[in-house]
Amino acid sequence: MSQTPLSGQPPLTDAEGEQVLHRALWRILPFIFACYVISYLDRTNVGFAAISMNKDLGLTATMFGWAAGLFFFGYFIFEIPSNLLMQRFGARIWIARIMISWGLISMATAFATGPVSFSILRFLLGVAEAGFTPGVYLYFTYWFPGKWRAKATAAFLLGIPTANIIGSPLSGFLLDIHDFMGLKNWQFLLVVEALPAVLLGILCLFVLVDSPAKARWLSTRERTWLTERLAREQREIGAAHGSTLRAALTNPKVFVLAAINFCGIVGSVGIGIWM
Repeated sequence: MSQTPLSGQPPLTDAEGEQVLHRALWRILPFIFACYVISYLDRTNVGFAAISMNKDLGLTATMFGWAAGLFFFGYFIFEIPSNLLMQRFGARIWIARIMISWGLISMATAFATGPVSFSILRFLLGVAEAGFTPGVYLYFTYWFPGKWRAKATAAFLLGIPTANIIGSPLSGFLLDIHDFMGLKNWQFLLVVEALPAVLLGILCLFVLVDSPAKARWLSTRERTWLTERLAREQREIGAAHGSTLRAALTNPKVFVLAAINFCGIVGSVGIGIWM
């Protein structure tokens, strides 16, 4: 694999490059994985809160279903704008913004007073969190080529079952705590499970790095090698499939994949909230 030597230094070998990617994976993925677990927990924990929340807020089953679903209207509308803004402001700042804002709004949901305020907060939660998952996919393209991006994405998606494994017993435990600091059990659940999002959002500013070119934990040779490899891959993808928003939105494969993903999400999140 060719690379222009720097200051007389030899280019990285393929084996050395693989070591760099392995190190980057373990540097980035555990933190992003933890963020995803919390994000999935915060979008479905209203299903647990509903056990006592619906009566307190005067929500019928139909009203709760619509309000819970409003999250995804906000998410849908702002996904693409969020990714475009991430490219403008940088992944570190934008992912931090997403997590802090969704954590605060999720906390605010604990203080809803009726169907209208609960519905508004669910919609705003979707707006705040929009772009997190697609933003992470975009972020992976800044760091991982080809098969390494596939590894990162597969490991990242394990956050869904992990959130269910952790969230179910945790939410059940929190619902058994009544009148803590004047909070009802469902209010306490929503506040406690939203707090990690805010804390992780703040940590984003210190843990994540926008791109390999800014990573101080890589040497100059390593940064150059990874930056050049990713740039070469993006050029090849652009030549084969196009690199504009128009090209993406006129590609039938995009809509086929979106339809498949839609069916999966309906089952996954629908059952998650219902359970």
